[in-house]
Amino acid sequence: MNKSFVFLLVSTLFFASCKRQQINKSASVPSTDSVNVAVINPPVVVDSTIVTPPNNPVKVIENEEDKVKIDEIDFKYLKAKAKVTYKTPNDGRTVNVDIRMKKDSLIWMNISQFGITGATALFNKDVVKFYNKIAGEYDEYTYSDFSEKFNFNISYDILQSLIVGNRPFKKNKSRVVRENEYYLLKQEQDRVLIDNYIGENKKLKKLLLTQEDTNNKLTLDFDDFTMLNQYLFPNSSLITVDYKSNEDQKMYQTVVNIKHTKVELLDTPLAFPFKVPEKLLKK
Repeated sequence: MNKSFVFLLVSTLFFASCKRQQINKSASVPSTDSVNVAVINPPVVVDSTIVTPPNNPVKVIENEEDKVKIDEIDFKYLKAKAKVTYKTPNDGRTVNVDIRMKKDSLIWMNISQFGITGATALFNKDVVKFYNKIAGEYDEYTYSDFSEKFNFNISYDILQSLIVGNRPFKKNKSRVVRENEYYLLKQEQDRVLIDNYIGENKKLKKLLLTQEDTNNKLTLDFDDFTMLNQYLFPNSSLITVDYKSNEDQKMYQTVVNIKHTKVELLDTPLAFPFKVPEKLLKK
C-alpha cells in the first residue's frame, strides 16, 4: 500500500482534492438560526401551516428545527468496520477500514488489505498524523498544511459529521425548499453552494457541494439506514467527486463507496493506538 494511495483514500473519503475554497469552523458565518422557507407551486402544507407559493412574500421562520426536524446522531464514542471501494480515472481498489471516534476530539483510522495493516491515520482538532507502515514513512500536518498539500480544505468537524451522516453546516442561515419527498436546505459559505436533502425519515439523505468559481461538485449520498441504539445510522455512503483537472482542464470523476459492516455507539472509552518508530519521529 503506497503512500499516495493512503492519502488519496483518506482525503477522498472526507473531501475531494479538487476542492480549494475554505470550508472550516474558523470561517465567518452568520450566528443566527433563522431561515427562509420557500416553496414551489402549488402551496404546500408544512406542519399544518400553509406556505404561500412564489411571487408572494417569503415566510421567515424563527427556528429552523421547528419546521424541519433532523434526526442527528449523538454519541460519546464510535467504533466501526467498513469496506471502502474507490475508483479514480487511473486507479481503483477495495480496502478494509477500522474507524474509532471520540466525539469532538479524535478520529482514528486503520487501513488494511488482506489482513495486513498498511497505514494508520489520527485526526484531532489541530493535527493530522499519518503512519504508512509498509513504506516506513510518518507525516504530521496542521489542517492548513494538510489542505494545501492535497489542494482541498477540511476541518475536524467536517470529518466527524460526514462519518456519522450528520449535517455538516448547522449554524449557517438556510433557505428551506420542499422538493418532492425531500426538504432541501440550501446554504452558501465561502463561494460554495451547499444543498442538504432531508428525507422523510428526518435523516440527511444527500449532500451536494458546488464550488461556484470552478463548478466542481462533491455529492455524498447516504443509504441503507438501520436502527442503532435510538438513531438511524447510514450503513452505506456513496461519495462522487466531479472536478476539472488543473493540468489539462478536462473533467474527471472519483467515486468512493463505503459499506459499514459493523458500527457501535459506546459510552465506554476506546483506545486509539498510534505507535510510530522513534527513528521516524526524529526525522
